[in-house]
Formats: sequence, structure tokens, C-alpha cells
Amino acid sequence: MNIRTWTILPLLVFLGIAGWYGFGLMLNDDDRALPSQLIDRPVPDLALPPLREGDEIVKAADIVALAKRGPLLVNVFASWCLPCRAEHPLLMELQQQGVKLIGINQRDKPEDAKTFLKALGDPYTWIATDRDGRASIEWGVYGVPETFVIDRTGRIRHRHVGPMDRAVLDKTILPLLRSLAAS
Repeated sequence: MNIRTWTILPLLVFLGIAGWYGFGLMLNDDDRALPSQLIDRPVPDLALPPLREGDEIVKAADIVALAKRGPLLVNVFASWCLPCRAEHPLLMELQQQGVKLIGINQRDKPEDAKTFLKALGDPYTWIATDRDGRASIEWGVYGVPETFVIDRTGRIRHRHVGPMDRAVLDKTILPLLRSLAAS
């Protein structure tokens, strides 16, 4: 082999490997899909203090009772989370459409969470505080934000990791909520 072949060969190998991985990434429709042992299982048992003064402790039984009236979303968020801020307008939109949302405020100071919601709006029916993150562990949360779709029987039907965007909302969340409401 001549010197020109030796200089081009590494480039060709690199392009081949990059193409292989790039093709694999394009085949993956949901790059946020992470396995969850909770899919099709009841919401985890919890009893968390409310964020809002005057509200009662948020329990799994309360979430199940609310879900019997129609599917709902459980959204894990924090005031310090920039992606939570980015998805918040979509949560406000869902609330305006009549979708019930339960918030779990993870590892946050209550006053910071209240300031966050005062500035951006409060789309939640109830907000539980998970100061130490234990409830989030029970839900299998990797980080914030994460959103769970709960059906009328109180079972987790879908989990979305990361901030929701318009595409996720229109292609996954809303069709699933409609389907669960009709069943």
C-alpha cells in the first residue's frame, strides 16, 4: 500500500463507524425511552406533604380516586430545573384543556417552588413535596422533569423522561390521554 492509502484509511474507518452509529440513532424513534418496571402497575404508595398551605397530604389513594374521573398526568419537577421551566408552558396548556396534573416537587425548597409557580403559573390540581427524593425513587425517577400518564384504574401507562415538547405532546401524550379517556 502506498502512503495515500494509509492516510485515507483511518478517515474511511471513522466515517464507517460514525455512519453505523448515526443510522442506529435514526432508527430509534424515542431517544428518551428508558425502561420502567412500573408500566401497567398501580401508582406507588405515597403520603407526601402538600406544597400549598391548607391542602391535605397527597396519597396514592387520592391520585387513584382522581384518575377514576379521567386519565391524568403526574409530573415530577423542581424550581431549579431549567428543562422544567422549558416544558411549563405546555403543562399550562394541558391544564387549560382540562387535563388533570399532579405535581411532585422534588428536592426543592417550598418557597422556591412557590415562587417558580407564581411566576410561571400553577397547572397542578395537587402538588406534593418530595424533599428527600424518596418518593421519586419509588416512582423510578432518574431526574427532573419526568411525566407519567395514569389511567382510570390508577395504573401507570406511560413514562416520559425529560421535558415534554410539542412533538411529544402531540404524538404521544395527547393521543394516549384520548385513548385512555375513551376506554
